[in-house]
Amino acid sequence: MIEESAPRASETELERAGWHKSTYSGSNNGCVEHAILASGRHAVRDSKDRSLGAHTFGPEHWRAFVTAVQDGSL
Repeated sequence: MIEESAPRASETELERAGWHKSTYSGSNNGCVEHAILASGRHAVRDSKDRSLGAHTFGPEHWRAFVTAVQDGSL
């Protein structure tokens, strides 16, 4: 697992983020939201239970994640 040295997103940064629901989210309770934070990091959260918080990624790790999803390796 790759560890990131960037600090975690603050609650304020997460609250102010412009969240967007995934177009792949459907009525099967699989709702995911994504935001690009002011710090340039990416955040992902469960829109049905926001109390769970958000996972954040630096730009390089986000690109690697998206690539892995797109090529089916994840």
